[in-house]
Amino acid sequence: MTTQTRYQTFEEFYPYYLQEHSNRTCRRLHFIGSSLGLLIAAYAVVTQSWWLIAVAFIQGYAFAWVGHFFFEHNKPATFQYPWMSYMGDWKMWWQTLTGKIAF
Repeated sequence: MTTQTRYQTFEEFYPYYLQEHSNRTCRRLHFIGSSLGLLIAAYAVVTQSWWLIAVAFIQGYAFAWVGHFFFEHNKPATFQYPWMSYMGDWKMWWQTLTGKIAF
């Protein structure tokens, strides 16, 4: 599928998302960034330090974007498909955690 394709469902989008994350270092950076972002968000809730929610998002995306720009050499899918990309991040995170995708 080309970058001009407009995906109608997440099920159509996810194979494209995985293709955009074929570099193992990029996937690792996504996993680490998302995990740290999740920990920061949990800490924000526990301590009621709500400003840390923004830090959690920045943390997650910073790692991911380093992976794309320096290892994958492509633009993050977030720029074209923000919501589906966000869902893809967490599906890929879960599949990495459960061993379906190699870390």
